[in-house]
Amino acid sequence: MQAAVIVFPGSNCDRDVAVALEKASGRPPIMVWHQETELPPTDLIVLPGGFSYGDYLRAGAMAAHSPVLREIRAKANGGMPVLGICNGFQILTECGLLPGALLRNSCISFVCRDVWLRVDTTNSVFTCGYAQGEVIRIPIAHHDGNYRAGSDSLEELEAEERIAFRYCDTKGETSDAKNPNGSAHHIAGILNSSRNVLGMMPHPERLADARLGGTDGKPVFSSLVEALA
Repeated sequence: MQAAVIVFPGSNCDRDVAVALEKASGRPPIMVWHQETELPPTDLIVLPGGFSYGDYLRAGAMAAHSPVLREIRAKANGGMPVLGICNGFQILTECGLLPGALLRNSCISFVCRDVWLRVDTTNSVFTCGYAQGEVIRIPIAHHDGNYRAGSDSLEELEAEERIAFRYCDTKGETSDAKNPNGSAHHIAGILNSSRNVLGMMPHPERLADARLGGTDGKPVFSSLVEALA
């Protein structure tokens, strides 16, 4: 599997996700600057976390208009897997590849800590390495992670089982108390209708190696390697 990691001014997790991808696949990803208009031959596109353009105007809003996004949209619409983590999730909603928007956290502050997630679908190349309903621990670090969408979009996400991860407690139960940002339906990650685009606020690359304190994020990358082999 050959991955490409898109680098924006303000990206700060591009190297972290590159390490996780290389460890999972055995091949270093290609780092692609956001001003490129073409992508090299690749099997997977990753939009990493960070603060593209310093979150100026709105998180992900300016990055969504970077030249490389036209090619990313075309590849995604053609079926190529695209993974957006944290700021990458924000960019995917801003450019229209995923529905909804990521708003300011309900607590009106930056949140940086480990949270518990429930895997709500294994029907994707990103989550097939988990068990249905599995509870995992993954770090978050964001100021604008409050997922919001219209009622029709939320109903569609539920009906089509496109909510990949939800915030929960250690037993997999959801509640406002365990929702770190106020996201609707306790959403931590969603899929597009074709299930080849995943946006998630938590950072699986930060817990993809035992030396980092855990491996709960590793299946996101190993699932992709196995599915795209």
